[in-house]
Amino acid sequence: MREDERRREYHADLPMVNTPVIRKVTTTSRLLIQLNRNQISARRGVILSGASGTGKTTALTQLGRAHELAVRKRHPHDRNRLPVIYVTVPPAATPKMLAMEFARFFGLTFPTRANITDVVDAVCATAAHVHVDLVLVDEIHNLTLTTRSGAEASDQLKYFAERLPATFAYAGIDVESKGLFAGTRGRQIAGRFVVIPAAPFSHATAADREAWQALVGTLESTLRLQDHAPGTLTGLSEYIFHRTGGMIGSLSQLIRGASVLAIEDGTERITEDLLHIVPIDYAAEQSEKLTAPAKSVARRRKAA
Repeated sequence: MREDERRREYHADLPMVNTPVIRKVTTTSRLLIQLNRNQISARRGVILSGASGTGKTTALTQLGRAHELAVRKRHPHDRNRLPVIYVTVPPAATPKMLAMEFARFFGLTFPTRANITDVVDAVCATAAHVHVDLVLVDEIHNLTLTTRSGAEASDQLKYFAERLPATFAYAGIDVESKGLFAGTRGRQIAGRFVVIPAAPFSHATAADREAWQALVGTLESTLRLQDHAPGTLTGLSEYIFHRTGGMIGSLSQLIRGASVLAIEDGTERITEDLLHIVPIDYAAEQSEKLTAPAKSVARRRKAA
């Protein structure tokens, strides 16, 4: 029972697959980190933009993980070094709310009446002390430059970018359409940031299908099921594509869910019938209705 529990936990959090988006974000950002190292201001950054479920947060956190491992390898004895910050922009963010997110990451606490200057100064002093050189900011679409508070929060983020000798990487949903590049502030952001699109996988060409099949095969190689025949999921890659809409988040949920069910019911293998009963997100369900062959959809209804 303990072994099954360990394997359920393992499959619920499968090792991350190195997708093209993750590779692009990592290589681009690490190049910019080197270019920014001796820059006093106007440092270049990265914005990862795309629809929900395309792996933006995963790519952002994998970038942070890769950079931190590389830095710790170069400085194995520096236990005070904390090279990466990760924060999330809260909804309807104000400058102080954003500054407090940075402070919370460091574990800094302030009295309720503390002003924003005190918070920002403490954050910048701490970041300098621990040698931060990469700042990851998720949910950047929560910054709306058309409102006063959103514009002021954007200015606060820019101030952090000027004060901290670090490369900034943002991730958000369809950033280009949210007005982040509009107006004077937006033009300045557009002039300093590289935009990397995060899109669902395609199945249109032979190369697209091969890339998707390779991704499914890589995920399959991480499974630890006793009776699962290697190549089963690769053979079902077309069905899996239609079921998930090519979304990396939906794919991960589908495979992880099927793996846990295979352990719980004792079959120890993933089949198409088992994949049928794994719940997926609404967006993937709608995509399946539009793209899946009629036979597959009819079989799914029959299984249900």
